Amino acid sequence: MYFEYPKLLWLMIVPGLLLLHYILLEITGRHPHLRVSSSMPWLVKRTPFMAVMRHIPFVLRLFALVMIIFAIARPRSSESVEKIDTEGIDIVLAMDVSTSMLARDLTPDRISASKDIAIEFISQRPSDRMGIVVFAGESFTQCPLTTDRATLINLMKEVQTDLIEDGTAIGNGLATAIARMKDSDAKSRVVILLTDGVNNRGEISPQMAAEIAKTYGVRVYTIGVGKEGMAPYPVMTPWGVEVQNVKVEIDERLLSEIAESTGGRYFRATDNTKLAEIYSEINKMEKARTTVDSFPIYKELFASFALLALAALLLELLLNWFVIRRLP
Repeated sequence: MYFEYPKLLWLMIVPGLLLLHYILLEITGRHPHLRVSSSMPWLVKRTPFMAVMRHIPFVLRLFALVMIIFAIARPRSSESVEKIDTEGIDIVLAMDVSTSMLARDLTPDRISASKDIAIEFISQRPSDRMGIVVFAGESFTQCPLTTDRATLINLMKEVQTDLIEDGTAIGNGLATAIARMKDSDAKSRVVILLTDGVNNRGEISPQMAAEIAKTYGVRVYTIGVGKEGMAPYPVMTPWGVEVQNVKVEIDERLLSEIAESTGGRYFRATDNTKLAEIYSEINKMEKARTTVDSFPIYKELFASFALLALAALLLELLLNWFVIRRLP
C-alpha cells in the first residue's frame, strides 16, 4: 500500500497535538469545574473499568481523525500483472457437407467426426476470430467471423449433409471463405478446407479461388478426409438402408496445389486419430506470437479508512448516550 498524496500525512500532527493536550489535562487536573455546596454525591469509588471507559470516547474520536487523514491522502494498493497480447488470427473452417460425407470409414461417419474434432479445435483457440463456411453443390456461410465460442460451437453442431444441393463445389467453398475475411485487418488469415471428393460443381474453379486467396494473403490448409479405395456408405435399398462399400475418390493433386500456392499444407485423414492429429498440427503451426507486458493494477483503499472513521464516530456517539452519561 502507498499514498497518492503523502504530503497530507503531515496532518497527523493534529491528532498528535490533541493527544498531548489530553494527556496534559489528565496530569495537571485542569478540567472544567463547578462549585457546589457538598461533594458527597460525587464521592463514589471508581472501578478500573469506569476509569478506562471515561477515556474511550476520546480515543475513538482520535482514531476517527487519523482514519480521515489516511483517507484523504488516498491510500492505494498495486500489483504487477502480465498482459499477453496475441497477434490477431482469423480462421474460417470450410467444410464439405455433400452426401459422401456420410461414409462410415471414420467413426461414426465422416461428417460427425469432422464436426467433433473441429469443435475441439475451436475450443483450443479462445483468442482468435473464427467462422464456418459449408459447401456441397453450392456454398454459404454458416457462421461469420466471431469470438463467441458458444455460438460458433452450436452452429458447428447444426452442420449436416442435407443443408444444400448435393455436389462438391470446392472453388465456391473456398471463395466464400475468403470473402468472409477479405476486409479483415488481422495479421494472419487462414482457411482450413476439408473435403472428401473431387470438384464437380460451382461457378468458381478451385484454381481461381486459390489465386484469390493468394492475392488477399490468405493461407489455405487442405484436408482430404476418408480412406483410399473403398469405404462403407449407407445406401437406400427396397429393404431399407444398407451399408455397402463404394469407391472413394479425392483429388489430392488439386488440394496439394491449393495449399502450396497459398503457403499452406495438404493433409490426408484416413481415420479419426489422423484427423485429430492434423488439426493439432495446424493448431501448433498457427500459434500467435505473444508479447508480454508488465503493468500495475491499482485498487483504491480510501473507502475502507472512511468507513472505519464513520464506525468510530458512531461508536463514540453510542457510548456517550448510553454508557458514559450514566457513569457515577
